[in-house]
Amino acid sequence: MQISEINNHVLLFLLASIGLIALPHITHIPAPLFAFFTLLLGWRLLAVWKKTWLPGRVGLFLITLTGILLIVSQHQGILGRDAGTSLFITALGLKLLETKKQRDIYLAIYLAFIVAATQFLYFQNIFMAAYIIAVSCVLLGTLICINSRTPKTFASLKAAAVIVLQAMPMMMVIFILFPRVESPRWMMFDEQHAASSGLSDSMEPGSISRLGMSPELVFRVKFSGAVPPPNQRYWRGPVLTFTDGKRWTQSGNLFYGKFLDRPKFFGAPYRYTLMMEPQANDWVFALDMPADFSMPLRRNANYQLLTRDRFDQRAEYKITSYPSYNTGYITKTEYRENLQLPGRPSEKIRELVARLHGYDQAPEKYIQNLLRHFHQDGFFYTLFPPLMGDKPIEDFLFKYRAGFCGHYAAAFVYLMRSAGIPARVVNGYQGGVYNALGNFLEIRQANAHAWAEVWLQKRGWVRVDPTAAIAPERVEQDVDIARQLATGEVSFTSTGANYGVLAGWLKQGKFLWNSVDYSWQHWVLNYNSTRQSQFLSALGIDNVSDMVYWLVAFTGLLTALLAWVILRARTQPVDQAQRVYKRFCRKLAKAALPRNAGEGPVDFARRTSTAKPALADRISAITTLYIKIRYGRSANDADLRELRKQVKALRV
Repeated sequence: MQISEINNHVLLFLLASIGLIALPHITHIPAPLFAFFTLLLGWRLLAVWKKTWLPGRVGLFLITLTGILLIVSQHQGILGRDAGTSLFITALGLKLLETKKQRDIYLAIYLAFIVAATQFLYFQNIFMAAYIIAVSCVLLGTLICINSRTPKTFASLKAAAVIVLQAMPMMMVIFILFPRVESPRWMMFDEQHAASSGLSDSMEPGSISRLGMSPELVFRVKFSGAVPPPNQRYWRGPVLTFTDGKRWTQSGNLFYGKFLDRPKFFGAPYRYTLMMEPQANDWVFALDMPADFSMPLRRNANYQLLTRDRFDQRAEYKITSYPSYNTGYITKTEYRENLQLPGRPSEKIRELVARLHGYDQAPEKYIQNLLRHFHQDGFFYTLFPPLMGDKPIEDFLFKYRAGFCGHYAAAFVYLMRSAGIPARVVNGYQGGVYNALGNFLEIRQANAHAWAEVWLQKRGWVRVDPTAAIAPERVEQDVDIARQLATGEVSFTSTGANYGVLAGWLKQGKFLWNSVDYSWQHWVLNYNSTRQSQFLSALGIDNVSDMVYWLVAFTGLLTALLAWVILRARTQPVDQAQRVYKRFCRKLAKAALPRNAGEGPVDFARRTSTAKPALADRISAITTLYIKIRYGRSANDADLRELRKQVKALRV
């Protein structure tokens, strides 16, 4: 079929569908490539009415060459997520320009389905899933429209929606029972799916305060029992040991971990499931201190949890932590590293340590004196501290006395080491907003925090948070991220804060949505091979063969039920109409006008009307009603009742 024979309505339907499919990719692929696709789509739209504007072979070759050069220049190849997506979108735009047969329209639609699927490489939330289902209905409606004698947009979309809804139960069965196959690392090429921001493996003045303005989600935690109070919500990350006076970094000598004491835990534990968002590092931020965990998690010498699994994908881990613990003795390597300083402390530092009795009193007393110094001697907590000089510790302690958590933690550890007490900086997150509707905590980048650990005799490593001395609300209340973003100032909100009616509704609505999103992440996106095995084992399905049997059984059952519903809905009125029509034929047969074998209703009506002119009108009415009920789309129960009435009134 030539393009001139294809209904313009169908072409417009197709172009609108493809435009909807490609629209979300405007933020995913380079602007020149998306502009190139938009140009091709607009060109084809104009050619619906100006068919001579379509390019010839030479023009199409040059346009294709331009597209290839754009892809290569923007991506340096065609491998990877972004380059592959750009390739499909460009190919789709080029295919539109050479659409000259109905077969080309089918190919363009199938290619559009692939482009729709690539959206899930970027976003996998509920909104994107709903959007893809909607545009898939539009594409399916385009196929229905192509194969209709009288293309109608609304009718085609309605039919497509019905087909998609009918396919939903089968989709769910396949999703649950079909064996899950995890993609290997090499299939991801060099694409980075991890978070673009977050904690790093080092700390400099102001590095953590920059995260205070980020609402990006880091992880969620769902507890199986009690939820820890805000002042115990310390989520342990990288431990920083070495410093040059300005920058703090991790130790490279963690081999001594096998010589460490196993921590002794006390009190009631917290058991929880931690759902990590994609990360740039293999860190898992467990509640301090993690005690029980399983593969693929491991614990390094600094008691930080790491994953052996892919950290650039969302993952869930079951962990048990204790807020009270004793890490035991300290190794010689650990002792030496956690007293390291870039040089001899300055005279001002030594005088401060002496004044706070760091040299002549027990470490516990010195810690109390230092925390009291932060609390009483004019220090304050700020999200935007002044720029420190070449000696940031001294500038913070003696000049500005203003800083974020990183400044307080670094200064505290430096002063501890100056007094000969092993200490180190711990980066991680503190707090988290509790969602009562979903019973989970949400921890975002704005919850990034730094605190200190001091090694004390008979107690091991002890957490000390100097920020709590100057701003206790930081660890006792939630960070008000929305207000912090709006005002640029440190802001907190207590759990029992009094909101206005509208603000309260908005907050509850946000909690409801976050709860739904958590369930979506937990049951759909994280339904990997491990979770599938656990879920099916609970149902008594323990191996692949059983899985296949159940899959075939459920698929067959759903197919039979769906076929019964569809065929019953269509055949029931037809069977009744046939019975009424046979009664009509028997009446005419009694008048010596039997219906011949293979004779259609129209031919039979024409012959009997000629033989019985007086009955022609009634025969015509009965035949028209019968054809409408049996072959038409707009038949209803009223038509069937009218058919019965007409046949009953027939007298021959």
